[in-house]
Amino acid sequence: MEKVIQTLKRIDGEKRIPVLKMEIDYELQTLYDALQANEEGQIKESKQKLERLRSELIHLEA
Repeated sequence: MEKVIQTLKRIDGEKRIPVLKMEIDYELQTLYDALQANEEGQIKESKQKLERLRSELIHLEA
């Protein structure tokens, strides 16, 4: 049963990785726009979100 659960988690993770990469790209664009407009609040929010997304990606790729 444990192997079945691990297999399902791996398959779900493999499906999540491309979506996660798109989310990172979008958030990087949002950060770039915020930097250009000098919007401190959005810059901070985007950096925090990127850190969470990065951690999730590292976890899934491991």
